[in-house]
Amino acid sequence: MNNKIIKDMNIIIRVDASILIGSGHVMRCLTLADGLAKVGVKRIEFICRELSGNLIDLIEKYYPVHRLSSDSNARQPENYSNDYSRWLEVSIKQDIADTQAVLKDKSCDLLVIDHYALDITWEKALRFFCEKIMVIDDIANRRHDCDLLLDQNFYLNMEQRYRNLVPKRCRQLLGPEYVLLRPEFREIRKKRLAAGKDKIKKIKNILIFMGGTDPDNITLKILQNFPDDTEYQGKVNVVVGQSNPYQLDVENFCKLDERMVYHCQPSYYNELLVEADLAIGAGGSSSWERCYIGLPAVIYCLAENQKEICVGLASQQVIKYLGQSDEYANFKSQLLEILMDLRFIKLTTVKCWDFVDGKGLERVCNYAF
Repeated sequence: MNNKIIKDMNIIIRVDASILIGSGHVMRCLTLADGLAKVGVKRIEFICRELSGNLIDLIEKYYPVHRLSSDSNARQPENYSNDYSRWLEVSIKQDIADTQAVLKDKSCDLLVIDHYALDITWEKALRFFCEKIMVIDDIANRRHDCDLLLDQNFYLNMEQRYRNLVPKRCRQLLGPEYVLLRPEFREIRKKRLAAGKDKIKKIKNILIFMGGTDPDNITLKILQNFPDDTEYQGKVNVVVGQSNPYQLDVENFCKLDERMVYHCQPSYYNELLVEADLAIGAGGSSSWERCYIGLPAVIYCLAENQKEICVGLASQQVIKYLGQSDEYANFKSQLLEILMDLRFIKLTTVKCWDFVDGKGLERVCNYAF
Protein backbone atom coordinates (compact mmCIF):
# COMPACT_ATOMS: atom_id res chain seq x y z
CA MET A 1 0.00 0.00 0.00
CA ASN A 2 1.11 3.59 -0.73
CA ASN A 3 3.06 5.06 2.19
CA LYS A 4 0.97 8.24 2.15
CA ILE A 5 -2.23 6.22 2.48
CA ILE A 6 -0.77 4.30 5.42
CA LYS A 7 0.39 7.52 7.04
CA ASP A 8 -3.08 9.08 6.73
CA MET A 9 -4.91 6.07 8.17
CA ASN A 10 -6.79 6.36 11.46
CA ILE A 11 -6.81 3.14 13.50
CA ILE A 12 -8.89 2.81 16.65
CA ILE A 13 -8.55 -0.05 19.13
CA ARG A 14 -11.35 -1.08 21.53
CA VAL A 15 -9.88 -3.07 24.43
CA ASP A 16 -10.17 -3.28 28.21
CA ALA A 17 -8.11 -4.43 31.17
CA SER A 18 -9.37 -5.08 34.70
CA ILE A 19 -8.73 -7.27 37.72
CA LEU A 20 -11.02 -9.87 36.15
CA ILE A 21 -10.01 -9.46 32.49
CA GLY A 22 -6.30 -9.24 33.20
CA SER A 23 -3.67 -7.25 31.32
CA GLY A 24 -2.91 -9.51 28.34
CA HIS A 25 -5.47 -8.02 25.94
CA VAL A 26 -4.16 -4.50 26.40
CA MET A 27 -0.53 -5.58 26.17
CA ARG A 28 -0.99 -7.36 22.86
CA CYS A 29 -2.96 -4.41 21.49
CA LEU A 30 -0.13 -2.08 22.49
CA THR A 31 2.27 -4.38 20.64
CA LEU A 32 0.04 -4.24 17.56
CA ALA A 33 -0.21 -0.44 17.82
CA ASP A 34 3.57 -0.14 18.03
CA GLY A 35 3.95 -2.36 14.97
CA LEU A 36 1.47 -0.27 12.99
CA ALA A 37 3.21 2.93 14.07
CA LYS A 38 6.54 1.51 12.96
CA VAL A 39 5.28 0.95 9.41
CA GLY A 40 3.99 4.52 9.19
CA VAL A 41 0.53 4.83 10.74
CA LYS A 42 0.40 8.23 12.47
CA ARG A 43 -3.06 8.17 14.05
CA ILE A 44 -3.72 5.35 16.50
CA GLU A 45 -6.23 5.78 19.33
CA PHE A 46 -7.69 3.52 22.01
CA ILE A 47 -11.16 3.24 23.51
CA CYS A 48 -11.16 1.77 27.04
CA ARG A 49 -13.63 1.55 29.88
CA GLU A 50 -12.50 2.71 33.32
CA LEU A 51 -12.76 -0.67 35.03
CA SER A 52 -11.08 -1.51 38.31
CA GLY A 53 -7.52 -2.51 37.46
CA ASN A 54 -7.53 -0.81 34.05
CA LEU A 55 -4.28 0.12 32.27
CA ILE A 56 -5.44 3.39 30.75
CA ASP A 57 -2.65 5.42 32.35
CA LEU A 58 -0.10 3.06 30.80
CA ILE A 59 -1.69 3.29 27.34
CA GLU A 60 -1.81 7.09 27.53
CA LYS A 61 1.97 7.21 27.79
CA TYR A 62 2.00 6.24 24.11
CA TYR A 63 -1.44 6.78 22.54
CA PRO A 64 -4.59 8.86 23.10
CA VAL A 65 -7.35 7.05 25.00
CA HIS A 66 -11.07 7.74 24.93
CA ARG A 67 -12.29 6.82 28.40
CA LEU A 68 -15.69 5.17 28.90
CA SER A 69 -17.26 5.28 32.36
CA SER A 70 -18.07 2.10 34.26
CA ASP A 71 -20.66 0.94 36.79
CA SER A 72 -18.95 1.17 40.17
CA ASN A 73 -21.36 -1.39 41.67
CA ALA A 74 -20.19 -3.99 39.15
CA ARG A 75 -16.65 -3.70 40.52
CA GLN A 76 -17.50 -5.59 43.71
CA PRO A 77 -15.92 -9.08 43.82
CA GLU A 78 -19.30 -10.72 44.45
CA ASN A 79 -20.40 -9.41 41.06
CA TYR A 80 -17.50 -11.01 39.18
CA SER A 81 -18.47 -13.74 36.75
CA ASN A 82 -17.01 -15.89 34.01
CA ASP A 83 -19.94 -14.75 31.91
CA TYR A 84 -17.96 -12.60 29.50
CA SER A 85 -20.87 -10.26 28.84
CA ARG A 86 -20.52 -8.94 32.38
CA TRP A 87 -16.91 -7.93 31.81
CA LEU A 88 -18.13 -4.66 30.27
CA GLU A 89 -19.80 -3.59 33.53
CA VAL A 90 -22.49 -2.04 31.31
CA SER A 91 -24.93 -3.51 28.81
CA ILE A 92 -23.70 -4.19 25.29
CA LYS A 93 -26.31 -1.66 24.12
CA GLN A 94 -24.65 0.98 26.30
CA ASP A 95 -21.18 0.03 25.08
CA ILE A 96 -22.35 0.35 21.48
CA ALA A 97 -23.77 3.81 22.18
CA ASP A 98 -20.63 4.92 24.01
CA THR A 99 -18.35 3.74 21.22
CA GLN A 100 -20.54 5.27 18.51
CA ALA A 101 -20.36 8.58 20.35
CA VAL A 102 -16.56 8.45 20.14
CA LEU A 103 -16.48 7.49 16.46
CA LYS A 104 -19.29 9.64 15.08
CA ASP A 105 -17.03 12.59 14.27
CA LYS A 106 -13.99 10.54 13.30
CA SER A 107 -12.74 8.90 10.15
CA CYS A 108 -11.87 5.34 11.17
CA ASP A 109 -10.10 3.21 8.58
CA LEU A 110 -9.63 0.18 10.82
CA LEU A 111 -11.47 -0.63 14.04
CA VAL A 112 -9.68 -3.29 16.10
CA ILE A 113 -11.64 -5.16 18.80
CA ASP A 114 -10.01 -7.32 21.47
CA HIS A 115 -12.77 -8.12 23.94
CA TYR A 116 -14.55 -11.37 24.85
CA ALA A 117 -17.75 -9.47 25.70
CA LEU A 118 -18.19 -8.06 22.18
CA ASP A 119 -19.62 -10.00 19.24
CA ILE A 120 -21.45 -9.72 15.92
CA THR A 121 -24.18 -7.53 17.43
CA TRP A 122 -21.64 -4.92 18.53
CA GLU A 123 -19.65 -5.15 15.31
CA LYS A 124 -22.66 -4.74 13.03
CA ALA A 125 -23.72 -1.67 15.01
CA LEU A 126 -20.27 -0.11 14.43
CA ARG A 127 -20.00 -1.00 10.73
CA PHE A 128 -21.23 2.42 9.60
CA PHE A 129 -18.45 4.14 11.57
CA CYS A 130 -15.42 2.40 10.04
CA GLU A 131 -14.04 1.02 6.79
CA LYS A 132 -12.77 -2.31 8.10
CA ILE A 133 -13.09 -4.34 11.29
CA MET A 134 -10.40 -6.54 12.78
CA VAL A 135 -11.12 -8.91 15.67
CA ILE A 136 -8.50 -10.40 17.99
CA ASP A 137 -9.94 -13.52 19.61
CA ASP A 138 -8.94 -16.87 21.03
CA ILE A 139 -12.07 -18.46 22.48
CA ALA A 140 -14.10 -19.00 19.28
CA ASN A 141 -17.38 -19.00 21.15
CA ARG A 142 -19.41 -16.39 19.22
CA ARG A 143 -20.06 -15.02 15.74
CA HIS A 144 -18.25 -12.00 14.30
CA ASP A 145 -18.83 -9.52 11.51
CA CYS A 146 -15.22 -8.75 10.64
CA ASP A 147 -12.86 -8.46 7.69
CA LEU A 148 -9.82 -9.79 9.51
CA LEU A 149 -9.57 -12.18 12.46
CA LEU A 150 -6.42 -12.88 14.45
CA ASP A 151 -6.03 -15.84 16.79
CA GLN A 152 -2.31 -16.21 17.51
CA ASN A 153 -2.66 -19.29 19.68
CA PHE A 154 -1.92 -22.92 18.89
CA TYR A 155 -4.77 -25.42 19.02
CA LEU A 156 -5.02 -28.99 17.80
CA ASN A 157 -8.03 -27.97 15.68
CA MET A 158 -7.14 -24.35 14.93
CA GLU A 159 -8.04 -24.48 11.21
CA GLN A 160 -11.64 -25.40 12.09
CA ARG A 161 -12.27 -23.22 15.14
CA TYR A 162 -13.93 -20.29 13.41
CA ARG A 163 -15.90 -22.22 10.81
CA ASN A 164 -19.37 -20.61 10.59
CA LEU A 165 -18.32 -17.90 13.09
CA VAL A 166 -16.92 -15.36 10.59
CA PRO A 167 -18.03 -14.22 7.10
CA LYS A 168 -16.55 -15.99 4.09
CA ARG A 169 -14.79 -12.76 3.11
CA CYS A 170 -12.92 -12.69 6.44
CA ARG A 171 -9.21 -13.43 6.28
CA GLN A 172 -8.18 -15.59 9.22
CA LEU A 173 -4.69 -15.27 10.70
CA LEU A 174 -4.33 -18.38 12.84
CA GLY A 175 -1.49 -19.83 14.87
CA PRO A 176 1.92 -18.92 16.31
CA GLU A 177 3.23 -17.56 13.00
CA TYR A 178 1.08 -14.49 13.79
CA VAL A 179 2.12 -14.05 17.44
CA LEU A 180 2.30 -10.38 18.43
CA LEU A 181 5.71 -10.16 20.05
CA ARG A 182 7.31 -6.91 21.13
CA PRO A 183 10.61 -6.20 19.31
CA GLU A 184 12.64 -6.27 22.52
CA PHE A 185 12.15 -10.04 22.74
CA ARG A 186 14.59 -10.44 19.87
CA GLU A 187 17.28 -8.94 22.06
CA ILE A 188 16.25 -11.14 24.99
CA ARG A 189 16.53 -14.20 22.77
CA LYS A 190 20.03 -13.16 21.62
CA LYS A 191 21.16 -12.57 25.21
CA ARG A 192 19.86 -15.94 26.36
CA LEU A 193 21.69 -17.68 23.55
CA ALA A 194 24.86 -15.74 24.34
CA ALA A 195 24.52 -16.75 27.99
CA GLY A 196 24.30 -20.43 27.02
CA LYS A 197 20.71 -20.88 28.14
CA ASP A 198 20.29 -23.47 25.40
CA LYS A 199 22.80 -25.69 27.26
CA ILE A 200 21.50 -25.54 30.84
CA LYS A 201 22.84 -28.33 33.05
CA LYS A 202 21.10 -27.35 36.28
CA ILE A 203 18.19 -25.12 37.26
CA LYS A 204 19.61 -22.28 39.36
CA ASN A 205 17.13 -19.49 38.66
CA ILE A 206 13.34 -19.84 38.65
CA LEU A 207 10.99 -17.05 37.54
CA ILE A 208 7.40 -17.06 38.85
CA PHE A 209 4.86 -14.79 37.18
CA MET A 210 1.17 -15.70 37.12
CA GLY A 211 -0.08 -12.76 35.08
CA GLY A 212 -0.75 -9.10 35.69
CA THR A 213 -3.69 -9.52 38.08
CA ASP A 214 -3.75 -13.10 39.47
CA PRO A 215 -7.22 -12.65 41.06
CA ASP A 216 -7.13 -16.13 42.66
CA ASN A 217 -3.75 -15.51 44.30
CA ILE A 218 -2.13 -18.54 42.69
CA THR A 219 1.29 -16.93 43.18
CA LEU A 220 1.04 -17.21 46.96
CA LYS A 221 -0.36 -20.76 46.79
CA ILE A 222 2.62 -21.84 44.68
CA LEU A 223 5.05 -20.22 47.12
CA GLN A 224 3.36 -21.96 50.05
CA ASN A 225 3.88 -25.31 48.30
CA PHE A 226 7.39 -24.56 47.05
CA PRO A 227 10.26 -27.00 47.78
CA ASP A 228 12.25 -26.07 50.86
CA ASP A 229 15.86 -24.94 50.82
CA THR A 230 17.21 -28.47 51.31
CA GLU A 231 15.54 -29.51 48.05
CA TYR A 232 16.24 -26.43 45.92
CA GLN A 233 18.99 -23.93 46.73
CA GLY A 234 18.69 -21.64 43.71
CA LYS A 235 17.20 -18.18 43.31
CA VAL A 236 13.46 -17.54 42.87
CA ASN A 237 12.32 -14.28 41.28
CA VAL A 238 8.67 -13.67 42.13
CA VAL A 239 6.90 -11.11 39.91
CA VAL A 240 3.45 -9.57 40.41
CA GLY A 241 1.64 -6.95 38.36
CA GLN A 242 0.61 -3.55 39.67
CA SER A 243 -3.05 -4.68 39.56
CA ASN A 244 -2.47 -7.74 41.73
CA PRO A 245 -4.73 -7.33 44.80
CA TYR A 246 -2.51 -9.63 46.89
CA GLN A 247 0.80 -7.80 46.45
CA LEU A 248 1.44 -7.35 50.18
CA ASP A 249 0.75 -10.99 51.04
CA VAL A 250 3.17 -12.18 48.35
CA GLU A 251 5.82 -9.65 49.38
CA ASN A 252 5.61 -10.62 53.05
CA PHE A 253 5.93 -14.31 52.22
CA CYS A 254 9.03 -13.68 50.11
CA LYS A 255 10.67 -11.87 53.03
CA LEU A 256 10.59 -15.14 54.97
CA ASP A 257 12.73 -17.02 52.42
CA GLU A 258 16.14 -15.68 51.41
CA ARG A 259 15.95 -17.52 48.07
CA MET A 260 12.94 -15.46 47.00
CA VAL A 261 13.15 -11.95 45.55
CA TYR A 262 9.90 -9.99 45.21
CA HIS A 263 9.32 -7.71 42.19
CA CYS A 264 6.21 -5.59 41.56
CA GLN A 265 5.73 -4.47 37.93
CA PRO A 266 9.51 -4.32 37.44
CA SER A 267 10.81 -2.09 34.66
CA TYR A 268 13.69 -4.57 34.36
CA TYR A 269 11.46 -7.63 33.74
CA ASN A 270 13.35 -8.39 30.53
CA GLU A 271 16.53 -8.86 32.57
CA LEU A 272 14.74 -11.42 34.73
CA LEU A 273 13.74 -13.31 31.57
CA VAL A 274 17.35 -13.38 30.42
CA GLU A 275 18.52 -14.79 33.77
CA ALA A 276 15.81 -17.44 34.21
CA ASP A 277 16.45 -21.16 33.70
CA LEU A 278 12.82 -22.14 34.27
CA ALA A 279 9.54 -20.21 34.40
CA ILE A 280 6.40 -20.97 36.35
CA GLY A 281 3.47 -19.15 34.81
CA ALA A 282 -0.01 -19.01 33.34
CA GLY A 283 -1.19 -20.29 30.00
CA GLY A 284 -1.93 -16.90 28.48
CA SER A 285 -0.09 -14.70 25.98
CA SER A 286 3.17 -14.94 27.96
CA SER A 287 3.45 -18.50 26.64
CA TRP A 288 4.55 -17.17 23.25
CA GLU A 289 7.16 -14.87 24.75
CA ARG A 290 8.65 -17.76 26.71
CA CYS A 291 8.65 -20.00 23.64
CA TYR A 292 10.40 -17.44 21.48
CA ILE A 293 13.21 -16.82 23.96
CA GLY A 294 13.64 -20.55 24.65
CA LEU A 295 12.56 -20.46 28.29
CA PRO A 296 11.19 -23.82 29.55
CA ALA A 297 7.97 -23.34 31.48
CA VAL A 298 5.73 -25.05 33.98
CA ILE A 299 2.19 -23.88 33.31
CA TYR A 300 -1.09 -23.67 35.17
CA CYS A 301 -4.35 -22.91 33.42
CA LEU A 302 -5.83 -19.87 35.20
CA ALA A 303 -8.89 -19.36 33.00
CA GLU A 304 -11.16 -21.54 30.90
CA ASN A 305 -9.99 -19.91 27.67
CA GLN A 306 -6.40 -21.02 28.43
CA LYS A 307 -7.17 -24.73 28.70
CA GLU A 308 -7.08 -25.60 25.00
CA ILE A 309 -3.90 -23.55 24.59
CA CYS A 310 -2.19 -25.43 27.43
CA VAL A 311 -3.24 -28.82 26.06
CA GLY A 312 -2.05 -27.86 22.57
CA LEU A 313 1.32 -26.58 23.76
CA ALA A 314 1.86 -29.64 25.95
CA SER A 315 1.20 -31.86 22.92
CA GLN A 316 4.09 -30.08 21.15
CA GLN A 317 6.35 -30.53 24.21
CA VAL A 318 7.02 -26.80 24.60
CA ILE A 319 5.60 -26.63 28.14
CA LYS A 320 4.93 -28.83 31.16
CA TYR A 321 1.22 -28.51 31.87
CA LEU A 322 0.26 -29.08 35.50
CA GLY A 323 -3.49 -28.55 35.16
CA GLN A 324 -6.07 -26.10 36.45
CA SER A 325 -5.32 -23.37 38.98
CA ASP A 326 -6.91 -25.38 41.79
CA GLU A 327 -4.66 -28.39 41.19
CA TYR A 328 -1.54 -27.06 42.93
CA ALA A 329 -1.59 -29.48 45.90
CA ASN A 330 1.00 -31.73 44.22
CA PHE A 331 3.05 -28.82 42.94
CA LYS A 332 6.05 -29.50 45.16
CA SER A 333 6.57 -33.10 44.04
CA GLN A 334 5.89 -32.18 40.40
CA LEU A 335 8.45 -29.37 40.44
CA LEU A 336 11.09 -31.51 42.13
CA GLU A 337 10.62 -34.15 39.44
CA ILE A 338 11.09 -31.51 36.73
CA LEU A 339 14.21 -30.09 38.42
CA MET A 340 15.76 -33.56 38.28
CA ASP A 341 14.77 -34.15 34.65
CA LEU A 342 17.55 -32.54 32.61
CA ARG A 343 16.21 -34.25 29.48
CA PHE A 344 12.91 -32.33 29.85
CA ILE A 345 14.76 -29.01 30.12
CA LYS A 346 16.92 -29.67 27.06
CA LEU A 347 14.06 -31.00 24.92
CA THR A 348 11.67 -28.20 25.86
CA THR A 349 14.27 -25.52 25.21
CA VAL A 350 14.93 -26.83 21.69
CA LYS A 351 11.21 -27.17 20.95
CA CYS A 352 10.58 -23.61 22.16
CA TRP A 353 13.30 -22.09 19.95
CA ASP A 354 11.66 -23.58 16.87
CA PHE A 355 8.00 -23.01 17.73
CA VAL A 356 7.78 -19.21 17.35
CA ASP A 357 9.88 -17.38 14.73
CA GLY A 358 9.17 -13.85 16.03
CA LYS A 359 7.90 -12.43 12.71
CA GLY A 360 4.19 -12.49 13.54
CA LEU A 361 3.81 -8.77 14.22
CA GLU A 362 5.14 -7.86 10.79
CA ARG A 363 2.82 -10.40 9.13
CA VAL A 364 -0.26 -9.08 10.94
CA CYS A 365 0.57 -5.45 10.15
CA ASN A 366 0.88 -6.29 6.45
CA TYR A 367 -2.62 -7.78 6.42
CA ALA A 368 -4.09 -4.83 8.37
CA PHE A 369 -3.95 -2.69 5.22
